[in-house]
Amino acid sequence: MAARTPRSSAKDRPSYRCTECGWTTAKWLGRCPECQAWGTVEEFGGAPAVRTTAPGRVTSAALPIGQVDGRQATARSTGVDELDRVLGGGLVPGAVVLLAGEPGVGKSTLLLDVAAKAASDEHRTLYVTGEESASQVRLRADRIGALSEHLYLAAETDLSVVLGHLDSVKPSLLILDSVQTVASPEIDGAPGGMAQVREVAGALIRASKERGMSTLLVGHVTKDGAIAGPRLLEHLVDVVLHFEGDRHARLRLVRGVKNRYGATDEVGCFELHDEGITGLADPSGLFLTRRAEPVPGTCLTVTLEGRRPLVAEVQALTVDSQIPSPRRTTSGLETSRVSMMLAVLEQRGRISALGKRDIYSATVGGVKLSEPAADLAVALALASAASDTPLPKNLVAIGEVGLAGEVRRVTGVQRRLAEAARLGFTHALVPADPGKVPSGMRVLEVADIGEALRVLPGRPQREKRAGSGRQALAGARPEES
Repeated sequence: MAARTPRSSAKDRPSYRCTECGWTTAKWLGRCPECQAWGTVEEFGGAPAVRTTAPGRVTSAALPIGQVDGRQATARSTGVDELDRVLGGGLVPGAVVLLAGEPGVGKSTLLLDVAAKAASDEHRTLYVTGEESASQVRLRADRIGALSEHLYLAAETDLSVVLGHLDSVKPSLLILDSVQTVASPEIDGAPGGMAQVREVAGALIRASKERGMSTLLVGHVTKDGAIAGPRLLEHLVDVVLHFEGDRHARLRLVRGVKNRYGATDEVGCFELHDEGITGLADPSGLFLTRRAEPVPGTCLTVTLEGRRPLVAEVQALTVDSQIPSPRRTTSGLETSRVSMMLAVLEQRGRISALGKRDIYSATVGGVKLSEPAADLAVALALASAASDTPLPKNLVAIGEVGLAGEVRRVTGVQRRLAEAARLGFTHALVPADPGKVPSGMRVLEVADIGEALRVLPGRPQREKRAGSGRQALAGARPEES
């Protein structure tokens, strides 16, 4: 009788896991079906045993949603108005917030300021640093004035010790800088690895929910700007914030990516200086250059950062090229959008002097303009620089420019015009049908780039005055009103 071949058990069969999100499977796949990442599924050991879970004892009965007490989820202010704006009013008890940003952008400075302002007699704050010593954090607190007797500081990298500090301090707010530097001794792997980050985040999230404690986690980012570590981390937390800004500029933006307690289209503006970081309720002044007389190659526009309108300035400079291939340099603008505007101006606007010249375009104050609503301002700045003719004073340009030369409508035109009027601008170049016009502002409606370029030589423009829905011809240039 032939011997029977032993069958391989599930324990002996290999198993595969996605290094990005942690999804497991019994066979190899080229693309993870959970996070859609390519080449991240790797073999890591035996296949997980199939288990069944028996029904457990119910600790609290399910209630109709109308009978659930929602007062426990009332947000508490952080003491920083701009951060409260992005969070939707403040920190909710039990909420876990992940703040990610590039090194040196000011994450630790901002959270240390939040830690001091949120601390009070009834609400203690625990600041745990895994990247610096306690004395280094104290020096920064002295410099920015973030001292409070209810703010507790600890320098730890062991998860069990951090949980022990929670038992002794009993804080209402925990700040961990950063989640990639803390490790659990019960999990194999170096700090910052997929297993360690998942274990640390899971333990802190459970502690936050059980204690009703708000938690702010600092996260590192990769060279591509994505949050380092497993993608599962973003799914576990309640709020994901991105801290953005050029380290050579003063402006910093906190942008909401995920928020279970509010909207994700809010943006907080901050100014980083030697004394710390302060919120900017009206940051438009950082993006403007006030001049007595208009200068060729400059045009103003109004961009929307979330729901906040910001007046920004676009500058362009054209010079004769000394090399066969002219330079195209941008700062704060998308190179592809600027190249499109150059092609539209040459083909639709009949401006042929741009092809053989070096062209430099930039924004003022470090703001980045990526939305199509800035196309018209970029095109006018380039045309103004090419003809060495300044645009009319107190003029803003809003609109998306298509490849056919048409000027398309954009969202939030009324909010943009209201912000421009509040800052003293009296004329605007917009697509057709802008809606209600602010009092005292003259709006010129343009259908294509050819009509928009007429503001340079001062040809007649169609005009829409405040309070009137009809279009009329105005023979005067905008600055003559």
